[in-house]
Parts: sequence; structure tokens; C-alpha cells
Amino acid sequence: MIKIIGNDFSIEKYNEKAFHPLQSWQWGEARKKMGIEMLRIGEFNNNQLESVFQVTFHEIPYTAYKLGYLPRSVFPSSKVLNYLEEYAKKNKVIFIKLEPYEKKENFKFQTRFARRVSNFKLIKSPHPLFPSWTQIIDLMKPEEELLKQMKSKTRYNIRLAQKKGVTVKEESTDEGFKKFIELYFDTCRRQKYFGHNREYHKTVWENLKNDIGHILIAYYEGKPLAAYELFNFNHRFYYPYGGTALKQRNLMAANLIMWEAIRLGKKLGAKEFDMWGSLSPNYDENHPWAGFTRFKEGYGSKFAEFIGSYDLIIKPIHYSIYSQAYKLREILLKLKEIY
Repeated sequence: MIKIIGNDFSIEKYNEKAFHPLQSWQWGEARKKMGIEMLRIGEFNNNQLESVFQVTFHEIPYTAYKLGYLPRSVFPSSKVLNYLEEYAKKNKVIFIKLEPYEKKENFKFQTRFARRVSNFKLIKSPHPLFPSWTQIIDLMKPEEELLKQMKSKTRYNIRLAQKKGVTVKEESTDEGFKKFIELYFDTCRRQKYFGHNREYHKTVWENLKNDIGHILIAYYEGKPLAAYELFNFNHRFYYPYGGTALKQRNLMAANLIMWEAIRLGKKLGAKEFDMWGSLSPNYDENHPWAGFTRFKEGYGSKFAEFIGSYDLIIKPIHYSIYSQAYKLREILLKLKEIY
């Protein structure tokens, strides 16, 4: 049975079944405060909650239509897909993007997946939001073994930072967040990355702090050189956002803060550290993401591939028009970068 979950439901029971911070109750509350329409449903068996799905709906500018987004849940059952399809038909939704937190190696494509693809208008998305690959560190290993599995250059840089006097502190406070966000947006400007605005990040922090969200800051002589916002949820640690100062990069603060993030994850009881995104193992060294992929690889992490992004199409003609408009937008943005 599929039921809408309201605010009277137990947050603890809900979060027990959530697969990822983006499916947490707190994340849903943050999205609602941003004015985003949100649907929170549960799949029940004999009144026992089995899985949860938190879907956001986003208006398409200059139209009466919306698109839906279901990130990092389990792959929906046929009952859930049917519920979402019927809900979308009643609410002018063109399609719902699904990006499950399902590793490809563990997923039974020939059973669950193949059957649902044939029963629904479900296609591989041409416009994924999450990368298909990430890198994961096993936090069940002792610190000595974690250090040993790193690349020698990474170990050397960690020790160099410590020798030079770089220190790392957890500052999971509003003041710590302010320091983090300044470094984060300085980095975004340097790298010409234009993601979410400050208000978005502030709202997320205000809803995840004191529970899921953590801030680490690396200092040298009292000045912050690097800062991470990290998520701890259901025995898994995540590194979604980070920022570094332009000056004194030779002190290798970025290497030390990642090591301290690993140690913090262990301290908080996480079993593994998902580094949020990566290229595939055989990545192109000229790719824009090659730098941070190589950086993460230095910590002895293992590459993991997810099943990818899928679009549940509700209105095929409208979806085709939307896809063409999306391609045109990408071309225009690239031309803007060139000229």
C-alpha cells in the first residue's frame, strides 16, 4: 500500500527507511522552506513502513507544467511507479527524473528493472544530475590501514600539512558555516561553477545542522584555508561540498582536511564514506573533473557505479519538446562561455 506521509508521522521511523540525506525528512523540510512543492510517500506492508520516497516538483518557466525529481531513493517498485504516474497525470507533470542510490553491481537488472521498464515509459535519462560513478572508502578499517592504502603522495601531503602547522577543527555551528560558505563561493568563482545560491545553502544547513550536517575547517596561523560541509546519515558519511583558499595552497590543507573528514566519519559511527561523485576509473586526464577524481583516488577509495538516471515519462509529446529545448539551452550556454 502506498500512502502520503504527513507531518504527524514519526521522523525517526521515516529516516530509518531513507536511503540518503537527500531522502531525509530534514532535506524535505528544507526544500519546502524554499517554496518547492514536495510529495513524501511511503510503501507499507501490513502497516509496516518498508521504503520512503521524497519527490520534489519544479515549475518549468513560462509554462503551466512541472517536472519531478526523485533522488537517491531505492529503485521504486511497480506500485510506487504507478502511484507516481497517476499523481503526475493529475498535476501537469511532464516527467519524473529518478536517480536511485542503487549500485550497479548489486542491482538485478533482469528482474526488477527490466520488468518495470517494460511496464512504464521509463528511459535512460539524457540529462542526468548525479554522476553515475562515485568513490567509496571503507570506514570499518582501522586508521593505520586507511593510511596504508592511500597513494604515497597523498600520505606525504597529509604529513607535510601537519608538519607545517595546519590544524583542522570541527565547527558545526552557524559561525563555522559562515566560514565554510565564504571559501565555498570563492572556489566556485575561481572554477566558474554556478550552482545553488547562498540562500539555498543556508536553508539546507539550518535544517541539517545538529544532526546530519557537519563542518570541518582547516586553519593555518588562525586563517581558514579549507572547509568542508559533510553529511552523516544512516551509517554513511558524505562529502558534498568543499572550498579552499587561493593562497598558501603549498601547505596542503586540502589533503589534511580530507583525512580528518575520514576520521570524523569513523568517530560518528559511519561504515563507509561516499565521496559524492567521480569520473569512471578509466577517466580522461583532460576532463574538467579529472582533478577532483584524482584527488579522491589518492585516499585509496574504490570506484562504485550506480545504475544511473532514468526519466519516467508522463506526457511523451511534451517531453520531446522539453528535451529539444534543453539541448538548445545547453548550446546557448556553451556559446556564452566561448564568446
